[in-house]
Amino acid sequence: MNPLAWWESLSPTARRVAAVVAVVVAANLTVAMVRSVTGGTPGGPTSSSYATGDDGMRALADLLAERGHAVARLRVPLDEADLDPSGTLVVADPDELSASEADAADAFVRAGGRLVAAGPRTNPALRRALGPDLDWSSAGVDAAHPVVPVAEVVGVEEVRGGGKGSWRHTGAGLPVLAGDGRVLAAVAAVERGRVIAIADASVLHNAWLGDAGNAAFALGIVGERGRPVLFAEEGHGYGRSPGFGALPSSWRWAAAIAALAGLAWMWSKGRRFGPPDEPTRELPPPRRAYADALGAALAKTREPAAAARPLQRAARRRVLARAGLPPDAADSDVVAAARRMGLDGDESAALTRTATADDDVLAAGRALAALEETRW
Repeated sequence: MNPLAWWESLSPTARRVAAVVAVVVAANLTVAMVRSVTGGTPGGPTSSSYATGDDGMRALADLLAERGHAVARLRVPLDEADLDPSGTLVVADPDELSASEADAADAFVRAGGRLVAAGPRTNPALRRALGPDLDWSSAGVDAAHPVVPVAEVVGVEEVRGGGKGSWRHTGAGLPVLAGDGRVLAAVAAVERGRVIAIADASVLHNAWLGDAGNAAFALGIVGERGRPVLFAEEGHGYGRSPGFGALPSSWRWAAAIAALAGLAWMWSKGRRFGPPDEPTRELPPPRRAYADALGAALAKTREPAAAARPLQRAARRRVLARAGLPPDAADSDVVAAARRMGLDGDESAALTRTATADDDVLAAGRALAALEETRW
């Protein structure tokens, strides 16, 4: 169907409803796309280097770029990426981390890479390097201080965060930041590489990066100046799989909702299953037709007088009642009253004369039908 012709076929109300739905869907899709790519004003996934909200890491990515690090984003799963061990991989609060991705991160470290893993959902990768004894706790650390003089905390006096977690046990990791009796960060040398395990990713977030020594700590954990830094973003919904899967998850949800809304609208406009409804209600046949058929059936008895008599009596009663005549009124008065009620001459005469032919029976039937149709 021509879209223009279809639009013109809609009623004004349907056009207004369709326009409102289209505007709402388009606005939501646009906002979702902008927020997914830029983080909004502010917004974005938690701990994403794209996100500009308080819980994003866009400020960290910008800081590293200003200090000479080549910053890049990884938009495929870790086990599908070619991870260069000369760089630093930052994995923070991913939606999930599969066993194969954890294996890929461990292989990256053992080949000489530096892994910065923040948040409890990075535990699968961290346990490959630090052992199964690594244990995260929801008890937070508001302010942490260096406990050993390692390179990652040089020049750092205090690190502050949202107090969203700590390490109960660090396994093979060496605690380097602690406060209130809880460990915030630990490091470990694993073959040719190094792992930095941070229990609470908020110390790297936009809202906290400018506090205390957080920026100095962030620069220390990624390694020497000029070292490439790769942020893992596939775990925040920025996939690059073929087709529809290339869209971030928020885009896909918005598109799915729009598709469901369109299907619901089409269903409401289309015909339901089953036979189509007739444009008008089918009415019963006129009483006159019924009387004609009944008269024809009675005429087949070959006794016209007997067939007509019940019709005459019924019609006569109606004429007497409507005209206010007595039961013994003369036939001429009955015929005259019937004529006044709209019956023709043959139908009026059929009420009083003796039926001798089929036509007399049919006339009596038509008279009764006419009287029943005219109720006054």
